Amino acid sequence: MFSEEEIRHHFPILDRKINGQPLVYLDNAATTQKPMEVLHASKHYYEAMNSNIHRGTHYLARLATEGFEKARKTVADHLNAASTDEIIFTSGTTDGINLVAAVLALSGKIGAGDEILISTLEHHSNIVPWQMLCQRTGADLKVIPCDDDGVLDQEAFRSLLNGRTKVLAIGWISNAFGTVHPVAEMTAAAKKAGVPYVLLDAAQATPHVKMDVQAVGADFVALSGHKVYATTGIGVLWGRADVLNDLPPWRGGGEMIKEVTFAGTTYNDLPFKYEAGTPNIEGAIALAAALDFVNEIGIGDISAHEQDLIKAAAAGLAEIPDVRLYGPADRAGALSFNIAGVHHYDLGTLLDQMGVAVRTGHHCCQPLMARFGVSGTTRASFAVYNTVADVEIFVASVRKAIGMLR
Repeated sequence: MFSEEEIRHHFPILDRKINGQPLVYLDNAATTQKPMEVLHASKHYYEAMNSNIHRGTHYLARLATEGFEKARKTVADHLNAASTDEIIFTSGTTDGINLVAAVLALSGKIGAGDEILISTLEHHSNIVPWQMLCQRTGADLKVIPCDDDGVLDQEAFRSLLNGRTKVLAIGWISNAFGTVHPVAEMTAAAKKAGVPYVLLDAAQATPHVKMDVQAVGADFVALSGHKVYATTGIGVLWGRADVLNDLPPWRGGGEMIKEVTFAGTTYNDLPFKYEAGTPNIEGAIALAAALDFVNEIGIGDISAHEQDLIKAAAAGLAEIPDVRLYGPADRAGALSFNIAGVHHYDLGTLLDQMGVAVRTGHHCCQPLMARFGVSGTTRASFAVYNTVADVEIFVASVRKAIGMLR
C-alpha cells in the first residue's frame, strides 16, 4: 500500500489554504486534482513539441504525432482494447455519449417503436442524448427503477428487455450515490435478449475500477480524463471496431477524410473516422500521463484506500442525529447525504468556509433526486490523495456547521 503523505506531494494544489484553512478537497466526482506528472506532460508538450498532427512532415509535427499516437496506445492498453483503432479521443464522456446517440440516429438502425433503456441513476449526459435520439427517430425511452438504497432493480431490468430494445445505456458507477452497477451481468443479459448496442458511462468508474472493455462485453465505453487526474477537455470513446465500422461518421472535416471532391467524400478508417478537426493533442498526452500515474500506484490499492475512507466517512456521518445517507453500503467514490432541517447549499457554504470542498445540489441527476423526493444532497467524493485526517476534518466540520445552522 502506498503512503498517503508521499502521494499528496504529487499534487501541489493540496498545499493551498482556503479561508486560512488547509484544503480538504472532497469534490473528486466533479473533477480530480492533477499530479505533477500530468502538469509536466502538458507543459512539455507546449514547450517542446507544439504542432498540429498527422499531416505535417516537419520535426515538431512528427514529435506531436508520435506523442498523440503513443497516448492512444497507452489508453488502449489501460482499457485492454483489442486495437488502438477502437480508441477515439473526444472532449469527455458527454461528447462520447452524444457521438454514439447521433450516429445511431443517422444510421437508420433505430426507428419508431424501438426502445432505448437507461436507468433512474443516470447523469443528465446519459439521459438527454437518448431523449434527443428518441425525438429524432420515434423511439421510446424506458427507465430501469431503483430501490430505496439506490440499487437498480434487476428483476425490473430483465422484464424491460424485449425485441424492441435497441440500446442499453447505463452508468458503471453512480456519480450521485456511488452505486456500483453489475455492468458485466447486465450487458450479458442485454446481449442474450438480442440488444444490439450497449453503452457504459464510465466517467466515475475510470478512477476507481480496473477496466477491461473486452471482458465487460459492451459495445461502447465513454470516459473523461479530468475524472482520473488528467486535464479537462479530453475524453475517450472506446467502441468495438466492427460496430464502429458499421456506423456512419458524425462530424465532417479534417482527419476523418481520405479524399474530398465536390462530387463526394471518402471517409477515413478508424479511429480517424470519428476524429474530425484538430484534436486536443496536449490533453491526450496528459491523459496518458495520468493513466501511467494511476497504474504505477495500482488501481487495486487506490480503490482499497478510497473504500476505507468512504466507509469511515459514512460511519462518522451516521452518528450525527437526523442524517440520511443515500446509496448502498458498498458505494464507491461518492457519499451523498442530507441532514433534516438543514439545506444542502447552506451546509456546503459553511463547509467551504472551513476549507472543506464538497458538492451540493442535484449532481446533474434531477430525475434521481425526484425519485427520492429531494432537491439535492451534499456529496463528498474521494480520490487517491485523500487521507484519514481529511475524513476526520470533514465529519467534525459537518457537526460544527449543523450547530451553526440550527
